[in-house]
Amino acid sequence: MHSLTLALALLAATPALDNDFVLVTRDRTVCAAPAPNCGVRVIVALEDVALESGSSRQRLGRGDVAVFGATDSYAIAQDSGFFEVVIKSGHPRAIAPAERIEPEKNALRHDGGDFFIFEEKLEPGDTRARHSHSQRVVIQLNRTRLQQWPDGAPEIFVETVPERPTFSPPVIHKVRNVGDAPLRGIVIEFKP
Repeated sequence: MHSLTLALALLAATPALDNDFVLVTRDRTVCAAPAPNCGVRVIVALEDVALESGSSRQRLGRGDVAVFGATDSYAIAQDSGFFEVVIKSGHPRAIAPAERIEPEKNALRHDGGDFFIFEEKLEPGDTRARHSHSQRVVIQLNRTRLQQWPDGAPEIFVETVPERPTFSPPVIHKVRNVGDAPLRGIVIEFKP
């Protein structure tokens, strides 16, 4: 029993994603209070969660986001379903695609100095015209299948995996949802 408890504690302590840009943890915070290595923080709700900051309280539903500055504090129940995305201060400059082409059919959720956040949406059978992205964190909220045509590369098929944060390279591509469910994800894209 003790080894199972230790294994669960180690699993909980493992970040969902950690690179030069971000530290992402699931269902726990590591930067709810200002600290030297904690820059701007983003909470991405995976279920209904209650969030407190100063004297304000807010409820987030699945796919909602809350953004906190480097000097802000907040509290969220640690047994709630969420990701804390810590934007590391002093991260490298983001790599841009060869050209900037705005994606259509997405919903902007936040536009900050260093990054912006959008909700990625695409209905089954729908196609998003050729567009581009710089480096970004992607958190898919449901499972579906995508057909993609990246510039200069062969066509690929991608199975989205819900609730697994990934860090994606810059790309210019066209995307079609060939799955049975809508594409829905939260994307934190760095500005080059």
